[in-house]
Amino acid sequence: MHFYSDFLTLGAVGGLRAGDMIFTLIFFIILIALLKKFAWGPLMETMEKREEYVKNEIEMAEKSRREAETASKEAAAQLRQMKEEAQKIVDEARNTAKQEEQKIIEVARQEASRLKEAAEADIQNEKEKAIQALQDQVASLSVLIASKVIEKEISAQDQEQLINEYIKEVGEER
Repeated sequence: MHFYSDFLTLGAVGGLRAGDMIFTLIFFIILIALLKKFAWGPLMETMEKREEYVKNEIEMAEKSRREAETASKEAAAQLRQMKEEAQKIVDEARNTAKQEEQKIIEVARQEASRLKEAAEADIQNEKEKAIQALQDQVASLSVLIASKVIEKEISAQDQEQLINEYIKEVGEER
């Protein structure tokens, strides 16, 4: 039996016993199997879930980035379109304002022309009235002079004096 115990003991002083090693190896293998089943499996499962979660988050972030890029491009396009429309509206307003300005100027010119023609017609009427009044006065003065001449025979000196008085009267009535 001593031989058997020597066989199971390796080494010099305390040595390694093969039985202990086999027993320890069996328990170590059992421990590894239990760890694999109860610790390593759930740990790996948790790590896989975490990896899947991170992968999904990265995919969602990438999707969100693409959507944001698309939205940004659409917003830029809409902004560009709105600027173009605003510029068109401003240009149309300028054109309309220029047309209205031309219309107003044309109406003002026509009105000024009409007023000028009316004023010229009024001046002509007043001139004709003044000439008519002057002719009426000349006629009445001529009648007056003729009646005075008839009343007396006048000398050349009296005639000259009468003409000067007539001229003087005509000048005062103006």
